[in-house]
Amino acid sequence: MRKYIEGGICAAQGFKASGLYCGIKKPINDTPETKHKNDICLFASDIECNTAAVYTQNKVKGAPLVVTKANLEKSGNKAIAVIANSKNANTCNADGIEKADRMCELVANEMNIPKEKVLVASTGVIGQVLPIEPIEKAVPSLVKGLCYNKHLDAATAIMTTDTVKKEYAVEFDIDGVICKLGGMAKGSGMIHPNMATTLNFITTDCAISSELLQKALSEIVDITYNCLSIDGDTSTNDMVLLMANGLAFNDKITSEGKAFEEFKKALCEVMAELTKMLAKDGEGATKLVVCSCQTAHDVETARTVAKSVVCSNLLKCAMFGEDANWGRVLCAIGYADAEFDINRVDVELMSEFGVIKVCENGAGVEFSEEKAAEILKSDEVTINVNLNEGINCATAWGCDLTYDYVKINGDYRT
Repeated sequence: MRKYIEGGICAAQGFKASGLYCGIKKPINDTPETKHKNDICLFASDIECNTAAVYTQNKVKGAPLVVTKANLEKSGNKAIAVIANSKNANTCNADGIEKADRMCELVANEMNIPKEKVLVASTGVIGQVLPIEPIEKAVPSLVKGLCYNKHLDAATAIMTTDTVKKEYAVEFDIDGVICKLGGMAKGSGMIHPNMATTLNFITTDCAISSELLQKALSEIVDITYNCLSIDGDTSTNDMVLLMANGLAFNDKITSEGKAFEEFKKALCEVMAELTKMLAKDGEGATKLVVCSCQTAHDVETARTVAKSVVCSNLLKCAMFGEDANWGRVLCAIGYADAEFDINRVDVELMSEFGVIKVCENGAGVEFSEEKAAEILKSDEVTINVNLNEGINCATAWGCDLTYDYVKINGDYRT
């Protein structure tokens, strides 16, 4: 049995965090709301962790990704601490690698640990030089401030255009031993399903091998973060890190079986919940839009169709306008890169206000526009797509497309 618990990145035993405002981006004015927003954080384990990672597939990769990947290769996929900043992506800069490496070095020196066991992540504006001086001044305070209950300080420090912090944790049973797994995420724009779509950090006290940790992460990413789209843009700094310190002292998971499946279920719950939070907090969004594709002949077809629907800008606009324009759903299904019979497809619109069928066997059916409008008033709308060709299903998450999205991205740098 799995149970939700508080604690986010610090929920698992032996993980502590800190966060503060160091001045990477100067506040617009001196009001408390802008002056004291955290922009840098650190989290660390009491002992060395087996660590798995997945990175963006964008050809342009932020310097922090390059340094993190290199450090994991040097350390044999071991890590102790992660430093992350917001407001500046440290990407497309001539001195980017040097500064990302310097961030690791600062933490390593302050904590007296090997530099290759410190990982680094950045998020924010691309192409602006990262000021290292504020970070150099902040690291001693970050290390000194590490605490087992400061998950909120860390979760807010990685926010950019996010309007809410995103964290989730569960406890689960492995052969009679209670283990914990939790994480935090950031992301609101420049999000598209091409791995990994945001910055995501997950920690667990479950004892599990590096190989199985990576296998679990790669599998779950594919059905969670890779099924998320806000605006069709894959970021340069996308990263998911998963760290396991083994302090629950369960029998170490070294082979696939019941224990490994239980671990994956816990990981899937946390990552799926974070995915929903990311989708609902899309830049300017007013609605979480979910597509559930069912009765497909294989999982990949279901996933491709569901992702095609939530990625449709026309459909996203219709959801914002609360317009039951089901033809846009069929259009998005039709250009999905998958094989199925469009003449067998059914579509329903659903929310807490009810459910209504709008398409059957690939053709429209009569329905109440008033009832449909009522359903679409919800801030969470689900589009059910039935392919009627098998037993497989998949879910994708997105949001509506609003005027505010353009406003936010029209002056993002300023």
